[in-house]
Amino acid sequence: QVQLVESGGGLVQAGGSLRLSCAASGRFASINNMGWYREAPGKQRELVSIITSGGTTNFADSVKGRFTISRDNAKNTVYLQMNSLKPEDTAVYYCYCEIIKLGGPYQYAYWGQGTQVTVSS
Repeated sequence: QVQLVESGGGLVQAGGSLRLSCAASGRFASINNMGWYREAPGKQRELVSIITSGGTTNFADSVKGRFTISRDNAKNTVYLQMNSLKPEDTAVYYCYCEIIKLGGPYQYAYWGQGTQVTVSS
């Protein structure tokens, strides 16, 4: 059974920083893309950032220059460093991983349980 466990959310003042972590556990062959989505009250879930297995990154326009994403393949963990946070960044942040199970070749999407990020003005 594959599980994604997130940590690092919380309450921060505008201009502050937070670092989210998401670790994948269980038995699987490999992980392709890893990333973060967020869902604000009354809004649809949106992509924040994604990183490929090769390290290529992509960011939503709203977070470019403020957020960075990285991964540690040895630990099956993805990180989201969030700087210069704004009140509009307030949302539940969900980790996302594309995992290839043992025996392959297909990949399956897994989601974390979500972690609340609240930015006060």
